[in-house]
Amino acid sequence: MNLGVIGCGKMGRALVGGILGAGLCRPDEVLVHDAAAAAAKSMAEEMGVRVAESNASVVAGSDTVLLCTKPQGFATMLGELGEEPGRLLVSIAAGIRLAAIEEATGHRHRVVRVMPNTPALAARGASAYALGTSATEADASLVERILGSVGYVCRVAEDEIDAVTAVSGSGPAYFFLMLEAMIEEGIAQGLAPEIARDLAVHTAAGAAELVLATGETPARLRENVTSPNGTTFAALEHLRARDFTGIVRGALAAAAERSRELGRG
Repeated sequence: MNLGVIGCGKMGRALVGGILGAGLCRPDEVLVHDAAAAAAKSMAEEMGVRVAESNASVVAGSDTVLLCTKPQGFATMLGELGEEPGRLLVSIAAGIRLAAIEEATGHRHRVVRVMPNTPALAARGASAYALGTSATEADASLVERILGSVGYVCRVAEDEIDAVTAVSGSGPAYFFLMLEAMIEEGIAQGLAPEIARDLAVHTAAGAAELVLATGETPARLRENVTSPNGTTFAALEHLRARDFTGIVRGALAAAAERSRELGRG
């Protein structure tokens, strides 16, 4: 695979690191470009990939191109891809719909839309993808190998991508916020900062692993650790009294609606 990457930020780096680690291609088969030349240079120095002089050069020299540009600069980037046809474009931009990418590129390419998340940086990502009108099952297989190199991947209809954005795309931030609160209160209750941090972080990681390892529902596992009138019961009653579930669901609904707004331009 000759791989192109437009946008050398955190997600672009994470995906390329996973791809190289999985042996899907060699560093000299990866061609990158970024509007910030220093970002592309840094990626080349760190990973051994090659730097292209323009976005059009990336497309001309690649079979598959990862579009890792932020939504705010996405339209400009699409206008800089040149006239070379027949590439597989894999977009990670939130809110930018398949039809918009296909139209902006003159329907010259096959397009796949992906919603990854930042735990891909630690090879623990959760990603979903949707196929464009001309993308093939072979394209789907390739995208699954790419995303699978940095974590879990599933295929969805494009109409489900906004919900994916709310659950997993933005999801890590919800857990980071809860971890912040747990750490702060652990310190307030007398723990050393490093101990509060490590206990909270390992508890979060362990809880997620327990769901995966046992196959049990989160509801059942919550019930298993909640003794009547015990400490966990007291904490959960506090959360219920403040409609914790409603707050979380409302937050996800807000994220999904913002994703739809971005898609409408």
